[in-house]
Amino acid sequence: MYEPIRTKSVHSMADDASFPHRSREEELDIQLSGHLAALLAVTDELRALAPDAELDTAAEQLALQVARLRRGEQPARSSVAAAIHEPHLTALHQRAHALAGRALVVAASRADTSAAILAAERMDAHAAATRLVGAS
Repeated sequence: MYEPIRTKSVHSMADDASFPHRSREEELDIQLSGHLAALLAVTDELRALAPDAELDTAAEQLALQVARLRRGEQPARSSVAAAIHEPHLTALHQRAHALAGRALVVAASRADTSAAILAAERMDAHAAATRLVGAS
């Protein structure tokens, strides 16, 4: 009544050795460097809007972590010129806080202590800055 299947299933994994495979560690490195690079971009934007020595230091540390995770490749940096607008600063601090949280989760999963500590510090700093900017 039924004809037997004569071809390989389309649902089976290909045994093609030319397909690039990455380890879990490599995937986590890519995720973590992406989150930290996004956090660096927001930090650079905050530095342009409200210059602060603490943000300068944080940007330096973030750039070093991204370069380490990308095996020496420096992250893209930009300078943003915009007028200071308080609600915009609050939104940037909130975005930075969320990005630092994502980076913290991946760093903890990867067991990367230095990146986890940096992400936690940035979360605390942006949470405090959000409260300060929102209060004024």
